[in-house]
Amino acid sequence: MTKTEKGRHQERHDPHWIEWLTGLVSAVLIAGMLGWLGWEAFTREATPPDLSITVLTTEKAATGHRVTFDIYNTATTTAAAVTVIGRLTEGDRVIEENHVVFDYVAAESKATGAILFQADPAGRTLDIRPAGYTDP
Repeated sequence: MTKTEKGRHQERHDPHWIEWLTGLVSAVLIAGMLGWLGWEAFTREATPPDLSITVLTTEKAATGHRVTFDIYNTATTTAAAVTVIGRLTEGDRVIEENHVVFDYVAAESKATGAILFQADPAGRTLDIRPAGYTDP
């Protein structure tokens, strides 16, 4: 036997124990994920979209004033074409009203948007609310 043949690596035909362990852990994780998805699919009740809004900031912008907000959907179904209306009022008089449309707000999630006003919201009543949606 020559020196080069002696140091050559010989491949084994039986798998190493770490391969068996990796395969077993992977199989358990996949089975667990499939079980969880199946459980959620059959036991979770589909609730209609439940939308709420939280105003984050009001700041001056190049074209007026930007009111940034988060819209939350706490339900288990997605809302599409979500219309949000923003209204500035002073007493009973509406100063300005604008709206923005979100393509969708996914189930159990939030999205962020902004409504632009020409009038300054400071010192006025600001009302931002969801006005409607469609089923996707």
